[in-house]
Amino acid sequence: MTKQYIKNLSKKYADHFNDKAYVNSFLVGLALFAASLVVNFYATTYATEVASNYVTDIVLSNTRVFDVDGLFVYGPVFMWVFVILLLLHWPKKINFAIKSIALFVLIRSVFIATTHLGPFPTQMKIDNLSILSKLVNGEDYFFSAHTGLPFLLALLFWDDIYLRILFIFASVFFGAVVLLGHLHYSIDVLSAFFITYTIYRIAASLFKKDCIDFHDETENININEKEN
Repeated sequence: MTKQYIKNLSKKYADHFNDKAYVNSFLVGLALFAASLVVNFYATTYATEVASNYVTDIVLSNTRVFDVDGLFVYGPVFMWVFVILLLLHWPKKINFAIKSIALFVLIRSVFIATTHLGPFPTQMKIDNLSILSKLVNGEDYFFSAHTGLPFLLALLFWDDIYLRILFIFASVFFGAVVLLGHLHYSIDVLSAFFITYTIYRIAASLFKKDCIDFHDETENININEKEN
């Protein structure tokens, strides 16, 4: 079974990367994703440097802060490892996923650069010794990526009921984590669902061919398929 699975998967990769259109789309996706990370870095740096005062919040002002350092930093890492394995299993889905995530990061960067709220005074302190904390610790509040990205994944994998439920749960869970740690304002979490849905619709419109390929049911690999 394992050998047949690897054989079938290898054939799919060979077919895709011998397809010029797929390769071009893949390279465009990688370039867009890389550019989005650069833009996000400068947007976060700018927002951190010009951060103003904090504001009161209906949730944060009425709850104590909880130590959610590990969940905040390492929770998304485990989620993204799982997502990478999913996409490696379904190579035809890679292009639209990369482009959708890149678009999410780019649009969020615009919001970050135009919203300069300061940290809530009782915000949990992220472990500065953690290398990963450097990637998630900044004054980039509006809107919450911890909430939005899992919800984007739920929209991407909407046709699979189990993955849909899993990623919606992850979105709500991480939304609760950032609120418990006072790491995001309530509006950052609530708005993430609405903005992310819009981003998904924009991605589906901009990258129609990739979106169709993503939802192509023939992408599934039958690991029980007998060898000819």
